[in-house]
This record gives sequence, structure tokens and C-alpha cells, in this order.
Amino acid sequence: MVVAASSCCGDVFQHKGLGNWWVFISKKGYQETDESIQSSVTTKLKGVSVTNTTESGLLVWGPEDYVIPPQGEALLFVVTNFLETPNQKLGYCAENLNVLGGRCGDDEDCKEGKIVELGHGIMSGRCLRKDENSTGSCEIYSWCPTERRFTPQKSMLTNAENFTIYIKNFISFPKFTFSKSNVLETTDRSYLKKCRYDEKLHPYCPIFRLGDITRRAGYKFQDMNTYGASIGIMIEWNCDLDKSYSECNPQYHFIRMDIISNKTVAMGFNFRHTRYFRNAAGEMYRTLFKVYGIRFNIMVHGKAGKFSIIPTAISVASGLALMGAQGAFVCDIVLLYLLKKSNSYRNMKFEGFRNNKKSASEDNGVEDRTENENLSL
Repeated sequence: MVVAASSCCGDVFQHKGLGNWWVFISKKGYQETDESIQSSVTTKLKGVSVTNTTESGLLVWGPEDYVIPPQGEALLFVVTNFLETPNQKLGYCAENLNVLGGRCGDDEDCKEGKIVELGHGIMSGRCLRKDENSTGSCEIYSWCPTERRFTPQKSMLTNAENFTIYIKNFISFPKFTFSKSNVLETTDRSYLKKCRYDEKLHPYCPIFRLGDITRRAGYKFQDMNTYGASIGIMIEWNCDLDKSYSECNPQYHFIRMDIISNKTVAMGFNFRHTRYFRNAAGEMYRTLFKVYGIRFNIMVHGKAGKFSIIPTAISVASGLALMGAQGAFVCDIVLLYLLKKSNSYRNMKFEGFRNNKKSASEDNGVEDRTENENLSL
């Protein structure tokens, strides 16, 4: 039985050893890692679209018009739709009836100098009504006429899905003095003019079509160009520096971030901005735009690993200690409960314990008798 026990324990140690070595190799326990990736991102968009509205007529939209901010940052917004309120001028006009705080029944409801909460200006003290029986709106000093309120029905920049975004990313792992870019290292100046990102054919072409980005995120561009959306672009660098330089490649992931379910009112993305101008007489005017579009948030993550003797020694020592601690326990479980002749092993294992217990009982009996004899004396 001793031979059988030794054989079983040897097999268990062998399998535990293989398991530990598999974890050691697969998890790269022999490498020192650096997760403090340093990164810079710049972006550039290209594409042209045309709109024709009653307010502005025929307009051509270029990147300088639909990209906000235009500097090319890791967080940017691309206009795909808009509502326009043209030729606003500072003066007196009626507050919009959709603003509850601006409704009134008489002049007393419009206290002079009071700012309309969630409204557009400052009350003048007058209530403007069509007749005595109608609900009026307070007169305000503001940019007049106030913003037009209506719901967009379709996208205005119909060609927006064909716009392209150039994402240039430089990364560095300072611990290993390693740096790289997601742009192909080539002297061919025409490469970036012709290529489009493809994971297999062109993994180092950083130019993406907007329609392809939304498709990779799992949505059609037409499902988000009317009311807008928020898209996350994640660039992941996981580099094994024990391999060649060319093996460290960027991986792209795309996700829509503004949607939890189709029933939420929080879907979409929009904000307002203005364009100011003066007429020939020098009077100040502005055009108010409520713009809808896609907000891109580019995030860079990654880590690098390289062989080092210190983590290798620590991992090997930890593995050997774990094998020693667990090996005896596993052997006992196998020999006590899984073998056909487990009773023999159990008797051998606990025979010493029973003998020690018997000896202890006899010693206690002798001590008791001695104590009684001393008391009788």
C-alpha cells in the first residue's frame, strides 16, 4: 500500500505540476508588465454634404462646418441634422408658449425684471394676449424671434455616413522605452488617400467610414443620424515584447454608449450653438442652430509584457509552494475515499493516532492511581 500511495501521489503531483506550468505559460507569469500606457490621439474628418432649407437656401457643408470642435481631438461631434432659427436680434418679443414659466393671464404674472426659468429672456412686465379669454405669454427682452420648436423628421446631411474619420494614435510604454503608431510606416504618400481600415487587409490604415463605424457597433447609420448618438471607439494595445515589433498591433472595438433600451428618452445627442454676424448698418444678428449628430469618444487602453528574471523566480517559487501545500491533501482524498483498498490505507494512517491516544489514556490512569495513593497516605 505504501508503494500504491507513492504512485498515486506521484501522479497527482505530475498533473498538478502540468496545470501550474500551463497557467504559468498562458498567463505569462515570467514577464514584467507595464500598464501605464501613454497615448495621444488626433482626428481629421473629410467629406462634403449639401442642404437646402427655406431659412438658409442652398448650403455646402464641409468639415469646418459639421465638426465640433474643429481642432481634431479624441472627443468630437459630427453634425448629421439641425434645426435653424435665423436672423435673431436683441429686442422685445413674446416668450414661447411651450415654456410654462412664460405663460400669463395678465400683466401681474409677468413681473418686470424676472428671468424666465427654462426660458429665453427677462420679463418686461407685459402679458401679450390675443384677447381677454386667451392664455398669453409674457413679453421678454431676448434674442428675437425665440427658438423655433419642432421635431426633426429626417436627417439634413444625407451624405454624412460617407464621411471619413482619420484617427492617428501614438502610444508608448515608458518602462520598456517602446513606442508605436497605428499608422502604417511607409513612404508612399498616396497610401492614406486610398486605403480604408480592414482588420485583415489594412490593419494599419487608420481611416474609417462613419457608416462602417456604426455598423461595427451593431447599428445602422440611418437609425441614429436624425436624433444623434454617442459612439465609443476603443483602441487596445496588448503587446508581447518578447515577440517581434510587428506583432504589437492595435485592436479596435466599437460600441454605442447612449442606449440602454429602446424605451428610454435619453437616446440621441444634441446641443445648441450660434453664428453671429452684422448687417450693412452694423446691427448684430445671429442664427441659432440646434444640432443633432454623433459624438465620438476615442479611448486608448493597453499593456505590455517582457521577460524578467524577478517575476519568473517569484512565479516558479509560488507554484512549487502551492504544489507542496495541495499535493498532500489531494493524495489523502484519493487514498482515503477513491481507491478500492482505501480501508487499509485508513487503518495505516490512523493507527499511530489510536496508539498515541491509548498511551495517553494509560498514562492518565497511572497518574490518577498515584494521586489517590498519595492522598491515602
